[in-house]
Amino acid sequence: MTDLLSTEDYRAIAAGLSFPTQAFIDGAFRPALSGRTFATTNPATGEALAEIAACDAQDVDLAVAAARAAFEDGRWSRLHPGERKETLLRLAALMEENARELAVLESLDAGKTIFDCETVDVPETIHVIKWHAELIDKIYDQVSPASDNHIAMVVREPVGVVGLVLPWNFPLLMLAWKIGPALAAGCSVVMKPAGETTLTALRVAELAAEAGLPAGVLNIVTGSGREVGEPLGRHADVDMVSFTGSTATGRRFLNYSADSNLKEVVLELGGKNPCIVLDDAEDLDAVAAHVVNGAFWNMGQNCSAATRLIVQRGIRDRLLEKVRAEAATWLVGDPLDPANRVGPLVSKAHFDKVSSYLDAAKSETVLVGGNVVSPGFIEPTIVEAARDSRLAVEEIFGPILTVIVVDCFEEAIAVANDTDYGLAASIFSANGKRALRGARALRAGTVTVNSFGEGDVTTPFGGYKQSGFGGRDNSIHAHDQYTQLKTIWIDLN
Repeated sequence: MTDLLSTEDYRAIAAGLSFPTQAFIDGAFRPALSGRTFATTNPATGEALAEIAACDAQDVDLAVAAARAAFEDGRWSRLHPGERKETLLRLAALMEENARELAVLESLDAGKTIFDCETVDVPETIHVIKWHAELIDKIYDQVSPASDNHIAMVVREPVGVVGLVLPWNFPLLMLAWKIGPALAAGCSVVMKPAGETTLTALRVAELAAEAGLPAGVLNIVTGSGREVGEPLGRHADVDMVSFTGSTATGRRFLNYSADSNLKEVVLELGGKNPCIVLDDAEDLDAVAAHVVNGAFWNMGQNCSAATRLIVQRGIRDRLLEKVRAEAATWLVGDPLDPANRVGPLVSKAHFDKVSSYLDAAKSETVLVGGNVVSPGFIEPTIVEAARDSRLAVEEIFGPILTVIVVDCFEEAIAVANDTDYGLAASIFSANGKRALRGARALRAGTVTVNSFGEGDVTTPFGGYKQSGFGGRDNSIHAHDQYTQLKTIWIDLN
């Protein structure tokens, strides 16, 4: 694990940072063509960090043109796979050299705890870039069965210019999940980071240029969803869009595609993820640690957060006693203090949305928390509620866990599947047959047994139902969404 510094040391690093503020287009930083800017703020303090270029459709056009030129002339798309690999490995090495700076930058801009940035987000971001880089020259094309008079080749080709639209909850990690396979495949990229969290994406663009990524291959256009995301989604010269974010916004990208050039769209959307604990679960201390981590990691601002604890009645009291004790160890406060596990929500607008659920919780049974600690900060909260309550149905995206008590295995599965979403799920049981039956029955893209998690870079991540479709992040399957399959039929007669 990374050796953590003191709060004072992190504050000193923060004080010495210079913030990238301009869009990155065709290998250079440049202001928005309109000259407009918007403020990015520190969620922990409300103070403005920097004024960022507020781009619009003109800037999107410029970035797409640069990406198209780079793709068509082959400066990246037709580069030898080994050369693409070496460039991405140099980028990973530069990110490693600047890992602490990236961690502090991420914490300041997103409100994420420095503990998470240092121990999870930045190391995993670098690992993902390395993993996809190493895969570049290890994916083989195929020769299909054919007669003695024919050869049938099945080859992958990069899809072209791709738009990558990032969420604000994991700015660096989601950047890696998308540019890793997209650049590995040979695509050119136009990326839109979330308006709330732009700084680390711009810093990575700077490091990518230093690593030798050709101009035009990675472009970053900063601004709002309406001014940048929509023009990118509608652009006739964008071949594909990969979007991670809310289900409502995902619907818009489908409309943008339908209204323009029918570009491919890959969506990774919301979740209301169940965590089932059956009455034969063992080591309840470990189970409680997984439950709390699943619910409150990154302040619950996680599409795969385990926000519904579905517990069998016979084990309810013993488990909740352990969960209460574990939740008490998750300290709330300054995200630059490595002792804290819960920081602020990303913005005032999001804080207002999440805190409205605290009002709804007052009509239920509040077991833990339920309070605003200070402006922007909500303490870990656990509420016991009916399966059809607002807290149990809606995606909260904050540090609020809903407990639902059930009587049997079959009821647990039914409650877990009673949702419009299907991103992730967990099941805890000491009975292997029962656990695997449950894992098979749960309608979710990732199901963990006796743990909370998302797998790792080797396993595909994505959802069922309204949690998204069109492809998977992570694993070798992530490369599929950034490539086209071509059949080359050769007649030997």
